[in-house]
Amino acid sequence: MQLKNDIRGSARVWRTSGHAMTQTIDHQPVPGLAPQQSQAELLEKQLKADIKRLNHFSNRGLLAFSLFILVSLTAWRDFPMLPLTEKVVAVLGPPPPPYIISIVLLFYTFSAIILSLSRMTAGLEHKSSFCHVGYLTCFFLFYHFAKALDDNFWPVFGAGITILAVESYRIWSFCRDALSRRHEQLEFLQRTGRMPPEED
Repeated sequence: MQLKNDIRGSARVWRTSGHAMTQTIDHQPVPGLAPQQSQAELLEKQLKADIKRLNHFSNRGLLAFSLFILVSLTAWRDFPMLPLTEKVVAVLGPPPPPYIISIVLLFYTFSAIILSLSRMTAGLEHKSSFCHVGYLTCFFLFYHFAKALDDNFWPVFGAGITILAVESYRIWSFCRDALSRRHEQLEFLQRTGRMPPEED
């Protein structure tokens, strides 16, 4: 092992194999040099940050579910904060007929469920829960402006509950598996100082 000395002001810095030590020969900290973190410490920080992110992400489905319930309660009251239907129709034009909205709702419901199940099978992380809340809110609004919300509230509500239940389970299942792997990796790293070998 080759030792070299370097002059920085009045302090000599010993270098070992190309890496500067963080103390001078009289055990004083070297100005301008931060303690170097080992690769294991950096990996441990990354794993802990990933675990925290997954724990937060696992609640996304429930948050979207809660938001949809809030929107549904507002729709049940016939959107009292919106302007009169006649004023909106005068500006934007007439909405589609209720039967057209119902056909699109049926197509959307089956497509969303199939898409969520395919993502669950593939193990994909996809943040789509709040998008579904937006789409379902649009269906409520279309029925509202078509003056058909009273007859079609429950189909939209039932479709939303089904879609968001499947989506919430998909997110929870993905996070459960990912958290299990991260905890195993973290335990192996803390025990051996290296990441476990990749599984084929």
